[in-house]
Amino acid sequence: MPIFLVILAFITACSSQKTVTNQKKESLPEAPLEMPKVVVEEASPVSPLPPPAPEPEDIKEYITRPKSPAMREFRAAWIATVANINWPSKAGLSTAEQQREAIALLDFLHQHNYNAVIFQVRPQADALYLSILEPWSIYLTGEQGKAPEPFYDPLQFWIHAAHERGMELHVWLNPYRAHHSTGGKVTGASLVSQKPHLMTGLKNGMWWMNPSLQETQDHTAAVVMDIVKRYDIDGVHFDDYFYPYASYNKGEDFPDTASYNDYLAKGGTLARGDWRRANVNLFVERIYKEIKAEKPQVKFGISPFGIYRPGYPASIKGMDQFSELYADARLWLNKGWIDYYSPQLYWKIGQTAQSFPVLLGWWENENTHNRHLWPGINIDFGGDEPNVIETVSQIMITRGMLPESKGSIHWSIGPLLKYPNVSKGILETAYKKPALVPSSPWLDAEVPKVPVVNSQLVVNKLNVSWNHDNAQDIFRWVVYYKYDNGPWEYKVLSKNERAVELPKVQEGRSATISHIAVTAVNRSGNESDLKEIQIR
Repeated sequence: MPIFLVILAFITACSSQKTVTNQKKESLPEAPLEMPKVVVEEASPVSPLPPPAPEPEDIKEYITRPKSPAMREFRAAWIATVANINWPSKAGLSTAEQQREAIALLDFLHQHNYNAVIFQVRPQADALYLSILEPWSIYLTGEQGKAPEPFYDPLQFWIHAAHERGMELHVWLNPYRAHHSTGGKVTGASLVSQKPHLMTGLKNGMWWMNPSLQETQDHTAAVVMDIVKRYDIDGVHFDDYFYPYASYNKGEDFPDTASYNDYLAKGGTLARGDWRRANVNLFVERIYKEIKAEKPQVKFGISPFGIYRPGYPASIKGMDQFSELYADARLWLNKGWIDYYSPQLYWKIGQTAQSFPVLLGWWENENTHNRHLWPGINIDFGGDEPNVIETVSQIMITRGMLPESKGSIHWSIGPLLKYPNVSKGILETAYKKPALVPSSPWLDAEVPKVPVVNSQLVVNKLNVSWNHDNAQDIFRWVVYYKYDNGPWEYKVLSKNERAVELPKVQEGRSATISHIAVTAVNRSGNESDLKEIQIR
């Protein structure tokens, strides 16, 4: 790929200013995705390793920080379940078919050096997990309220499979959507039927929970906290749907006159728009605080519409989420009510009115609490070379503008499968080496202990194994190694991997392995010191 084009795109874009069209991410793919056929296998249990053998006298060791640490970058993709956009490929598949498709998607991401997945578990006040609060999703079994047969818990399956591959799993929920237009007829199992007093019908066939009602907020908060308490998740993720887009109601205002009049009758003084935003603000703050009170290490992220308001900054045009979705997304970032922000910057670098780098720069200026800013990027522009360059350039721009916490979330896994040239282009350039998720020191700054490492030369291989006093708290391992006077290299391994083989002689060279080290990385991304071992 001509790197000068990437640099030129970055320089040009950072000096230009841009705008937006209301581009929704839940548009269906033009053709169904072809899922690779993968056999589901149970992971082998991890056997306890014997204590390391005494190291020979000619091995020197000392404790230090990694001289060339593993790269840090959040690399995630959204996996949408609404309308069967990404998974399962269609409703009503057998349990085995659903699991094969899930494993195929996770293997694909792992093989392409992604380290996180944003998995939609609540597309429309329903559940792709065992819940006593909401019914099983129609997108799972083809019938709302019907459990998978034979029974399994899809969320638990996804969490286990993601963690086995060293990937974080963030649950993605829509806070207020109660029924999607692709969800068939409203049935007795639907929350629309179960809690009609909370519901508002929209002209496009959707149903929406009224965000101003305390019971709505209480119910959605209970759903979130039920997942946080019962599942070993890494994050909770909301997208841009708070109050619905105006197009969902054919341009008419959200029908909440009765509840607003009740607010005024009780002495409220806010104008209706401010009152709606206040409802959402209280809810966002509440969710953040409740998650932290229960499990501080679980990250809370939001991916708001990419433009805060037209004119922010001056060159930007497009939809006004502040007055249409009643989402004061700048406030939530300014207040630090999130751990990571992923504004949906779904436009190209050179799209003047909605420029990717111009918008990214504006959001970064608002990031006063130095939380993670991992923008959502659109990878569905096609599979030709210009769009490969566009995607890689956006990743590179993000690295340059956000060097302290690199990362992005790709909308969605579908185009990565549909356009092999795009996924291959990303892997061969930006994601050539694996990366650790950036740490979140405001959540946890404790550094794990150094692993105990054992190494043994056997013919043409160096066998490296390790133990750790608190292995149950470790999420990833990093094996560092170098050959003679060459640079340090590394491998990132999942929590259950405790051994690796390294070639004694570097491939294509005569250099022999000279140094190794292993570090432990906990759930918050904190990496231990290392014991550098010299091999003679």
